[in-house]
Amino acid sequence: MYMPGEVQYYDKETYTWNTEEELRGKREAEESDPLGLNAAPAEGTGDAGVGNGQRKRRLSEETAQGGPNSFKRSKIEVGIPVTPTTPIVPISPITPGAKPWNSTTGTEDKPGQHSMPAPAPYRPSVIYWDLDVQTNAVIRERPPANHLPPHPEMELQRAHLTTKLRQHYHELCYQREGIEPPRESFNRWLLERKVLDKGPDPLLPSECDPIISPSMFREVMNDIPIRLSRIKYKEEARKLLFKYAEAAKKMIDSRNATPDSRKVVKWNAEDTMNWLRRDHSASKEDYMERLEHLRKQCGPHVAAVAKDSVEGICTKIYHISAEYVRRIHQAHKTLLKDCNVSDPEAADVQDRLVYCYPIRLALPSPAQPRVELHFENDIACLRYKGEMVKVNRSYFTKLELLYRYSSIDDPRFEKFLSRVWCLIKRYLVMFGAGVNEGTGLQGALPVPVFEALNKQFGVTFECFASPLNSYFKQFCSAFPDTDGFFGSRGPFLNFSPASGSFEANPPFSEELMDAMVTHFEKLLEKSSEPLSFIIFVPEWRDPLTPALHRMETSAFRRHQMSVPAFEHEYRSGSQHICKKEEMYYKAVHGTVVIFLQNAAGFAKWEPTPERIQELLAAYQVYRRALGSPGPSSAPTTLSPASAGGSGDKDSIAAKTAPERSASLDTSPARQDNSSSSNTVEKTTPPSETASV
Repeated sequence: MYMPGEVQYYDKETYTWNTEEELRGKREAEESDPLGLNAAPAEGTGDAGVGNGQRKRRLSEETAQGGPNSFKRSKIEVGIPVTPTTPIVPISPITPGAKPWNSTTGTEDKPGQHSMPAPAPYRPSVIYWDLDVQTNAVIRERPPANHLPPHPEMELQRAHLTTKLRQHYHELCYQREGIEPPRESFNRWLLERKVLDKGPDPLLPSECDPIISPSMFREVMNDIPIRLSRIKYKEEARKLLFKYAEAAKKMIDSRNATPDSRKVVKWNAEDTMNWLRRDHSASKEDYMERLEHLRKQCGPHVAAVAKDSVEGICTKIYHISAEYVRRIHQAHKTLLKDCNVSDPEAADVQDRLVYCYPIRLALPSPAQPRVELHFENDIACLRYKGEMVKVNRSYFTKLELLYRYSSIDDPRFEKFLSRVWCLIKRYLVMFGAGVNEGTGLQGALPVPVFEALNKQFGVTFECFASPLNSYFKQFCSAFPDTDGFFGSRGPFLNFSPASGSFEANPPFSEELMDAMVTHFEKLLEKSSEPLSFIIFVPEWRDPLTPALHRMETSAFRRHQMSVPAFEHEYRSGSQHICKKEEMYYKAVHGTVVIFLQNAAGFAKWEPTPERIQELLAAYQVYRRALGSPGPSSAPTTLSPASAGGSGDKDSIAAKTAPERSASLDTSPARQDNSSSSNTVEKTTPPSETASV
């Protein structure tokens, strides 16, 4: 109450006069609730004052005060339960007031009551995540990461240069070897390179040893002299045999081959052509058998003359990538300098165990440019400088919730839209521009399987995911700079938990899976706290992959089972933009599920027969609910570690190709595309986002 002669102060935010006592009360309220989450009016108050003579702000006032990328959060509706049940500020050592993990009880000291974030204005009818699950993953406190903060201008430049690099790869393959680049080989090259890369760019490699990529070299060599096809009819087999013989003869004549190699290849090619001219009554099996014989006779000689050329392709692509990284990094540093962003002081990090928290960046984010948002039916469209990215509205709501939980430097959502734009643009660039390209890098397990993993084995964390496809709000992903604001704990190979239960469904790159197994075993050997990893990998046994062999013979393997091909589904890699009816599709290869646990983890989350049956029942329940076509008469059964693989025995590539394809989409649209191109690739169930 105002007393005569008392000094009053004018508040420009609320347009009110306040006494010194009222201002002191407001400051104390702001200190106890810095994000203003308790400022919502009580039921029935309407626009009446909210304590200390304040009145509720109007929409126009909030819009005027926000930045160009502000995203208005809806008020809390009385009577509607708030969906998120966790504080808006996640528990982490970087956040003041965080509580360390107690190893004796395995629980956290409960802090005071926190306010709840407002629910999203859009309520999707079907959701594919559960952000209420709290983490049991424990790590050592770590300092903020030194990655450069994302910016739409730099993301545009990275997208442009990555597209140019893909074009260079396409041109080199066509000009030097006369072939199209193997499908998805560029994406797998990015995965394999980032396992080794120590460069500054989150996407493009620049500091790798060796320079020549084994993944790219294998895949290109496998398509020389021609790419083999999946054969259905006799005439197709006849044409393929003739093309292979002709291409092998042409290559050996045009390259610097030894006399013996030239003689062997030319004799076998001419003999095959003469046989084709004479015999018109051969069956499909006869043609395929002859092709297999021709490949065994000519393949080593053709590979010998092509080796230097293919190594040149790998080397050229790597050096161009390194030059592009130098340009991007220099431009990014210049942008930060122009925005007066300087290196901060070193953070004080204590040597203690804490519950895992999203990765933080040491450098503050610069001012963000304006990103426009509009909705087209159920699609959210974000545009920056004419470049539009799209995401389903339900997934846009999910990103908003993840941002509430994870971002601590933007309470007013002023940078939200620009960060969402950078996030989606990054994954679009990694996927590539082809039809259904890269979707296998983003696939995920069905929701009932995640529910069973959480209920039966205490799983609360995904080792390979992204903000777009994650089921839990705690996960590791490929890009710490863009994904950290949405809950990512950073790349998994740089993540070292001491305790917890984890699910791992890695991208099916052999080099990445091998590095993953090495990391698992180091963590399990080092920790005495309960630690468990449940790994989902393709059942590749012809030949057996090193990663699968190492896990099957590991001292930490507690259990292993196999889910047969065509009897389980995966969520699409384009789930954040695809239609509802395209969300799931069947896996064309068996999936091996392996439990790696230390002694304490085995005691706490033992894979008992009852728990395993519940996990398998989750696949069965989902298949019945979905009602998708495909063989489902045989029940899902366990298989021993020595069970055979489930490859396509009629496919030549399944017998001879050393590289497995990560082209994983088997939806109806994908099947139409594959039947028209008839390319032989070893397709697999989809995996989650690379975290390298």
